[in-house]
Amino acid sequence: MSTVQPGEPIHVKSKAHLDELVAEHDVVLADFYADWCGPCKMLEPTVKEIAAETEAAVVKIDIDELQDLARDAGVRSVPTLQFYANGEEAKRLIGVQDKDDLLDVIAELS
Repeated sequence: MSTVQPGEPIHVKSKAHLDELVAEHDVVLADFYADWCGPCKMLEPTVKEIAAETEAAVVKIDIDELQDLARDAGVRSVPTLQFYANGEEAKRLIGVQDKDDLLDVIAELS
């Protein structure tokens, strides 16, 4: 059971944890990031706002901590934003994104 309060990004601990979150939620925004990545840090406030303002589950995946998961997901650069809808991969965006564009994708998938 997650101890994270609703409306906050959930830090993924393993592939099984990600699979569980994708299965539990209609729409999931997965933010593949690294602590050393400047663009990831620029995107972080936007990701937090989306977690607080939408029904989508927002999850954060540290590519250094979960290298196998990032590799298996085909992540080659960060930030990579992977959207899941109804348990399936639905869309991928790479690089810093505008909040409105991310909200549009969530609305499209909801």
